[in-house]
Amino acid sequence: MAAKGTTKASGYRCSECGWATVKWVGRCGECQAWGSVSEIGAVTVRTTAPARVERPAIPIGEVDARRAKARTTGVSEFDRVLGGGIVPGAVVLVAGEPGIGKSTLLLDVAARAARSGSGRTVLYVSGEESAAQVRVRAERIEAMARSLYLASETDLATVLGQIDAIDPELLVVDSVQTISSGEVEGAAGNVSQVREVTASLIQAAKARGMATLLVGHVTKDGSIAGPRVLEHLVDVVVQFEGDRHSRLRLVRAVKNRYGPTDEVGCFDLSDVGIVGLPDPSGLFLSHGTATVPGTCVTATLEGRRPLMTEVQALVAPTEIPTPRRATSGLDSSRVSMILAVLDRRAGAPIGRSDVYLSTVGGVRLSEPASDLAVALAVASAIRNESLAPGSIAFGEIGLAGELRPVTGIPRRLSEAARLGFRTAYVPAGVRGSGPTPDGMRVVECPDLSHAVVAALQPVRG
Repeated sequence: MAAKGTTKASGYRCSECGWATVKWVGRCGECQAWGSVSEIGAVTVRTTAPARVERPAIPIGEVDARRAKARTTGVSEFDRVLGGGIVPGAVVLVAGEPGIGKSTLLLDVAARAARSGSGRTVLYVSGEESAAQVRVRAERIEAMARSLYLASETDLATVLGQIDAIDPELLVVDSVQTISSGEVEGAAGNVSQVREVTASLIQAAKARGMATLLVGHVTKDGSIAGPRVLEHLVDVVVQFEGDRHSRLRLVRAVKNRYGPTDEVGCFDLSDVGIVGLPDPSGLFLSHGTATVPGTCVTATLEGRRPLMTEVQALVAPTEIPTPRRATSGLDSSRVSMILAVLDRRAGAPIGRSDVYLSTVGGVRLSEPASDLAVALAVASAIRNESLAPGSIAFGEIGLAGELRPVTGIPRRLSEAARLGFRTAYVPAGVRGSGPTPDGMRVVECPDLSHAVVAALQPVRG
């Protein structure tokens, strides 16, 4: 006979996110994963009696707000993404593909925090490398500091013991999937282990006011490995992005309880470490002295940061029935649509030509604002005529050939004027969005045909 206040029930739980249901379903109702719901057997549902309150609630006006004040990490681009710095007691999950530079960045952050004027104690726990390997990297990137402690541990109890012994103000765990708890069945990295390890580290961080940086792996599709509840537990989720063959690395916040999620940090990954790029536009522009047919510069927004990016196009005649369309750094389906509109609405003869499109510097353009630059680069390549020096173009192209306004127009024009661009080809109606920078000529184009004529006519004379 069950005890009073206790009932027996059986249910099913999703192994990815922890969602529970009373009957089996093939697809999780929370994370939409297939085949992840399994029976958990009989569970005991108990009622909880009130406990003695050790810290009574206080009026909101008497809460000390200084405990939630962000402290700089020493890396300005990382601070930009976090919202000014890392808050004591906050838990930040840094996710990214293997070899993209997560460990290098966090080791640099740990060293800069340890070398700060306040002399913060920092503990760097590596579950993937030995302490000697971490030191070799620290010497290579000049990340040595007296108050930076290294530990190579994979057991959760030992990690918590290291925290008790050192009492750090900043903890870095690389990575959370390599730490395991002896109290939970299964190997390190499975759903139960990741949930237990993360919950224990969060509890330690909140109790001590210890800022914590957790490294997380990603799956083949780019999502964070482990249960989806992991993203709900932490305070900040930071995504590390970049092409393996490019030096550029972008850090953006997917979730941030202490700041905005529309900021992007730019870094340059080199042999001597990873360096912040406060002005990264130079990476995405070719440095030729003369203008070349088939090139056009656009102003794209990464978060709230405007970046000047050059699009290059090459159009070559072909004898094969199906011309080739090759892209690098651009969405192939979006490019196909732009080429179709350019052919149908502007009369561009590209039906018997191969078209190759690429961006400079390995940056990937996914924003519709780059449509006009792609179209003008192709038109310039077809006519073998270059755009006027110091020209940029941005705007979304519709299937009817019309140009649609985009967001952040004042920021795009201001950044272009700062870098020396003097002519901007934009959709109609842009002038009412804000003041035009001094020395900038804004040419409004209602549709794609007008934009092609306006951009190439001055060069023809």
